[in-house]
Amino acid sequence: MPHRDHVDYVHDGHLHREHDGHFDECEPEGHNEHGAHTHAHGDGCGHVAVPHADHVDYVHDGHRHAVHDGHYDEH
Repeated sequence: MPHRDHVDYVHDGHLHREHDGHFDECEPEGHNEHGAHTHAHGDGCGHVAVPHADHVDYVHDGHRHAVHDGHYDEH
């Protein structure tokens, strides 16, 4: 799936990206809240759902959004 300036591959609930001839986990660092999100993600929202660890990310404009404590995080 397209993600920022690269492509992620979903494997066993983890996201991987190619890097210098090998694959790295593509995981966010820290807590990155996505502010001013105007709609709710969920079944039927129109965005691709990607199982990720213990939750679901939704692909939105090349970014992955995940529900977290009443807001969305940028993944």
